[in-house]
Amino acid sequence: MLFTVVVSKEDNWYIAKCVENSVASQGKTIEEAIANLKEALELYYEGEEIQKPQMPPLITTIEVAV
Repeated sequence: MLFTVVVSKEDNWYIAKCVENSVASQGKTIEEAIANLKEALELYYEGEEIQKPQMPPLITTIEVAV
């Protein structure tokens, strides 16, 4: 199963968050954060049947005047 992941940096940590279910993890490197998220997702779905979404998430950017 493929998931959409957003990685951001907060202080000295990289945060990896799954868009489809909001499961998140962190690591000192991008690779570590993603590996930790993969493990968290495997535990999250352990013993569950994963339902394929009807439409994949739409990722875009918007500009806001501040």
